[in-house]
Amino acid sequence: MKYLVKFIQSIYCLYALFVFALLTILSSFFLFLLLPFGKEKLGVRIYKVCRYWAKIWYIFIGVRHKEIFESTHDFKKPHIFVGNHNSYMDIPPIVQLKHQPIRALGKFESSKIPVFGWLYKAAVIMVDRSSPDKRAQSLRNLKAALHKHISIFIFPEGTFSMTEEKPLKSFFNGAFKLAIEMQVPIQPVLMIDAIDRLHYDSVFTLTPGLNRVVYLETVEVNAYTMEQLEELKEKVYHLMDEGMRRYRDYPKS
Repeated sequence: MKYLVKFIQSIYCLYALFVFALLTILSSFFLFLLLPFGKEKLGVRIYKVCRYWAKIWYIFIGVRHKEIFESTHDFKKPHIFVGNHNSYMDIPPIVQLKHQPIRALGKFESSKIPVFGWLYKAAVIMVDRSSPDKRAQSLRNLKAALHKHISIFIFPEGTFSMTEEKPLKSFFNGAFKLAIEMQVPIQPVLMIDAIDRLHYDSVFTLTPGLNRVVYLETVEVNAYTMEQLEELKEKVYHLMDEGMRRYRDYPKS
């Protein structure tokens, strides 16, 4: 029976990858058609295409997106969204946070993937850490988005949290430093079920089911200075750590 279940899941995963690839190619074609309409609203249109890509893929593979609001969120203001990161299934929910303009922070290396890389590059704010000049340009791009009232999404852990002992890795300073400098509130969100839908070990662990995003309490930063950066970072970390422990079964800290 175990081998039969494994075989069925492998077939399901291959099917999901095929649909993913097909939708990515179709989305790239639609993005190409949008190019002649000018750059002014190109980012909005690109994100809309990506949103439908994620929604349609979810329908075909049996995954359901659900948002839970633990406190009131002001959709009219730009925010710096920060989320936990332990699965590639953290990515599709981001483009489905459709209530306000939002761009995710993306690694430059991912833009090199054929076809998907072009779609990825069009949908995110790229971060290239290969030189001081490119890092400075990435920061300018983030600030420009916030000035245009476009929220940004950052994974403050920087990479996957690959441990079952605690919910989060330690946070980098970037998101919190930017929030204080730009005086933009931080919106912590939790990707509760992503690791159940797709474990970081293998693409052949994909399963259908619920993929929840939880909006925690918004953290205002107007009372913080750069000297209090660690205090702000610790507050957000505690909120997210406590939230993950409420929704999932982690060992007590």
